[in-house]
Amino acid sequence: MAPAMIPLNRSLDVDIRLGPQDIRGSLAWSRALVRAGVVTSSEGDLLVEGLGRVAKRLESSDHSGEADEDIHSLVERLLHEEVGDVAGKLHTGRSRNDQVATDFRLWSMETCDVLDRAIAGVQNVLVEWAQGSVDVILPGYTHLQQAQPVRAAHWVLSHFWPLDRDRELISAARAQAGVLPLGSGALTGCPFAIDREFLREELGFIRISDNSMDALRALVAVACAK
Repeated sequence: MAPAMIPLNRSLDVDIRLGPQDIRGSLAWSRALVRAGVVTSSEGDLLVEGLGRVAKRLESSDHSGEADEDIHSLVERLLHEEVGDVAGKLHTGRSRNDQVATDFRLWSMETCDVLDRAIAGVQNVLVEWAQGSVDVILPGYTHLQQAQPVRAAHWVLSHFWPLDRDRELISAARAQAGVLPLGSGALTGCPFAIDREFLREELGFIRISDNSMDALRALVAVACAK
């Protein structure tokens, strides 16, 4: 690769945040490879143990300045340092395409959960505030003028319901993200008998993608939006 292209192609400083999701996806994939008979049980155990050690290394120090191209190549290199050549078998039957799509969807679902819990916390505060201000009367305003009297609790809860609608939107976004792309391969699926239902359960997805090309195309939309 031409030296001028290296910074353009490198994304580790951005996708380093996908480290936990990349580890989760790789753990599930290593177990799926064992179930499919692609790697032996002992090899699978080595991969799982090695990925656990890689996860601890990622948590303990900042790797965003490493020379690796992205989080995926970083994890692969660290795994090779931990378990040797068997690390190369982890990518069997898996493409960078469905790996990236899986990581991003996992991150999206987890982020939706974080947002939902945060908003629910604000709603709880509003409810407590409303319960303590039922007998407080305020002047209600319309067209910048004082109008009908209103209980403070009623005004406070007027901010509760927009947040509830926000949570509905977040829930819908999580459902959209909760479609498992892993097993789609580079384009037309995986040549091995990988149990995608097992992968779905392991990773907490809602359902399995119906079409491999569509599952991977969704990531292109994210890249364009970015």
